[in-house]
Amino acid sequence: MHPTKSILSLLLALAALPAFAGEAGPSPKAPVTPPPPPPEANPLSFFDGKLVFDFQERLRWEIRDNNFDFNNGVSSLTDDSWLLQRVRLGVKLKPAPWLTLYAQGQDIRELDSDRPNVVGALGAEGDDTFDLRQGYVEIGDPKKFSLKLGRQVLTYGDERLVGPLDWTNPSRTFDAAKFHFEQPKWWLDAFTSSVVKFDSNHFNKSDWLDNDSTRNQFFSGLYFSTTALDFQTTDVYAFELHEEYPAGDTDFVTIGTRWKADPKKLGGFDYELEAATQFGDVKGKTLQSFAGHFGAGYVFLDSAWKPRLFAEYNYASGDDNPADGDVGTFQNLFPTNHKFYGYMDAFSWQNIHNPELSVSVQPTKTLSAKLDYHLFWLAETTDAWYRANGVATVRPVVPGADSFVGSELDFTVTWKPEKWLSFQAGYSHFFAGDYLKASGAADDADFGYVQASIDF
Repeated sequence: MHPTKSILSLLLALAALPAFAGEAGPSPKAPVTPPPPPPEANPLSFFDGKLVFDFQERLRWEIRDNNFDFNNGVSSLTDDSWLLQRVRLGVKLKPAPWLTLYAQGQDIRELDSDRPNVVGALGAEGDDTFDLRQGYVEIGDPKKFSLKLGRQVLTYGDERLVGPLDWTNPSRTFDAAKFHFEQPKWWLDAFTSSVVKFDSNHFNKSDWLDNDSTRNQFFSGLYFSTTALDFQTTDVYAFELHEEYPAGDTDFVTIGTRWKADPKKLGGFDYELEAATQFGDVKGKTLQSFAGHFGAGYVFLDSAWKPRLFAEYNYASGDDNPADGDVGTFQNLFPTNHKFYGYMDAFSWQNIHNPELSVSVQPTKTLSAKLDYHLFWLAETTDAWYRANGVATVRPVVPGADSFVGSELDFTVTWKPEKWLSFQAGYSHFFAGDYLKASGAADDADFGYVQASIDF
């Protein structure tokens, strides 16, 4: 064969190879990831989200023994069981992307109780016929910049200083004006407010709306939060509280910071820190105080039950000399203390040393359990033992007494079979310590409850 013909034949054959290869069938394709399921429709949302209702019904049966007097020899009105009922109904209107109107009513009842049906009397959660819990106008985009005016919830950080205290039937709201500015890795709030007070027979008012109030309360603040360190949330804040009293005005500043780890980004390691200092005046006396929360633990993310082991220490200063005209007691502001210092609500973040150990597990996606063990000392026996509300005291001050108050064991189980349905049960036991013995009766105390909630 002529060399030219041979080369031509070879080139034609090579040129035909891709065509033959293509005829062998399509090349394998990468697996296609199915799209995520659409979000579950809200049955109470209408007109493309322009009209949205929300509803809550919560029932909790409680039994308490010696929680207030630690005395087996006296059957007080607080040594009893009762049923707490709470109903909330809210409606949100969004006529424009930049405008939101919201109103929420609440009705609370304390049933089959010997305590007075007055919110706060002898620790009662009381009756409050359907009243306005929230009612505000929000202008702007809450994920960018907005102004919220009216009755609203204020909640910051872990709620050690500012939160709704939603464990209680009444809960807590404020009449407030709040600016919110947000960027991808940080946000800033600036607000001024006055806490809403409960009146079973009249419309609930704050000092802003109550012309008869002489307290003239203003609670204002700046709160900055960032995830610039992607393994933790870092917060910095400043709060100012102003109140007027015949004995002298209260006007002090709280400056603090909070760090909270993301265990998923730290291989399961977990930590928390919050520290705050206060200076100013409390009822005409000079205030200087400090409080701190420090905790560390580990979450076993690869374990089926995801157990979490955690140890923490809570401290808040007390007043070492009540006669010197100064105040050293840390002022707990408006917290959700139920979550932190024992579920029996016998302590606040004031005049306290409180080490704690806790372990929690999640056997299934819908079931979790937690066990906490607390130890309690008073920071100063020259100062009072303050209950969770930060106002009521448990015992008369006993200077020089042993500062060990006791210990508390809390066990809780939560089951959430549906997004809108949850059940919780808990039992707590308080072991009386030497301070109780030095200041009066010193019997152990018990607390148990079962709770069911429907939330839409």
